[in-house]
Amino acid sequence: MTAWTPASMPDLTGKTAVVTGANSGIGLPTALELARHGARVVVAARSAEKGGAAVTRILSDVPGARVEYARLDLADLASVREFAAGVAEVDLLVNNAGIGMTPRRETKDGFELQFGTNHLGHFALTGLLLPKLLARAGARVVTVSSSAHDMGKIDFDDLGLERGYSRFGAYGRSKLANLLFTLELQRRAEKAGAGLISAASHPGTTATNIVKLGPLQPLFGLFFQSAEQGAHPSLYAATSPAIRGGEFVGPKLKILTPSETARSEELARRLWDVSTELTGVRFEEITYS
Repeated sequence: MTAWTPASMPDLTGKTAVVTGANSGIGLPTALELARHGARVVVAARSAEKGGAAVTRILSDVPGARVEYARLDLADLASVREFAAGVAEVDLLVNNAGIGMTPRRETKDGFELQFGTNHLGHFALTGLLLPKLLARAGARVVTVSSSAHDMGKIDFDDLGLERGYSRFGAYGRSKLANLLFTLELQRRAEKAGAGLISAASHPGTTATNIVKLGPLQPLFGLFFQSAEQGAHPSLYAATSPAIRGGEFVGPKLKILTPSETARSEELARRLWDVSTELTGVRFEEITYS
């Protein structure tokens, strides 16, 4: 497994991939390699300028690639709905975009920013795209989580973290939610008999802009792996025929074991129900009581 590289990826001609946050970080090399292997790629990002620059970069590396930009702001559910309505077909959804360690702020819909962006935005996007995913054989959803999920806790009585806010705690909570969602999506797909694979990835400590170091930012790359290396777990989860639903792919493509909390089916169901209420997105095709 350690010998795997993006060159090992299969031909993706005829498939359409949506990659959130594909304008930077590990999202850009994820989109680039998917395009290099023949997929039509939708660069989903908030900034038209940065999204357009990512498209230009991909086309410079892969002339003739089928790649386009579409605006998506995961911190605005209206934007998520508008984006999803514009997607005609999708075989692969990579829920990659994320923010981390920010001061306490809120999304346009009033959710704590890290939870609202990293989890609720992707929850809604996946549900809105679900009918299109289920229409495609071998569809996959890959959601980027983190080892930081270990420090995450979900207090359903204080989802806004108004009684106490920690940048790292809020980030860990959002990454825990990502894993709970990944595993519950797989369970529901299996119970519905849907041919969908839901997997998660952990890039490892990577030199991206998710952590802001001010003037020390250029030094980040001296000590941590590149964004290209950080994209390997997502790309492997997205394309390897060896991946099974519910797996969590980490650095060096090791299959990781989520924390006991992340494996809690009761917690996952409660989070799913609350997320449905908050977003209004119901996943009707795979709903069970």
